[in-house]
Amino acid sequence: MRKTVLIAVAAIIPLATGGCVRTAASVVTAPFKAAGKVVDWSTTSQEEADRNYGRKMRKAEAREGKERREWQKRCRKNPETCGPYDGFVAGRDR
Repeated sequence: MRKTVLIAVAAIIPLATGGCVRTAASVVTAPFKAAGKVVDWSTTSQEEADRNYGRKMRKAEAREGKERREWQKRCRKNPETCGPYDGFVAGRDR
């Protein structure tokens, strides 16, 4: 009887401590994972910078296109008051 209980306890111990080992491992690695996330959040990769710049330029080009179409429409209605386009130009620093 005693031998059976010892065998049963010996079989259960690895199952019960598996969670403890896993928890201890995650507690040890947590600071490194957190530091890695902070670095990821605080830096911008070249891919992200390119994507953001492309988005910004597409938005600016859309704005320029809209303003030029409005300018052309005004010029068609009143050609004598129409001068050269002096509105927004995408990519030009002001």
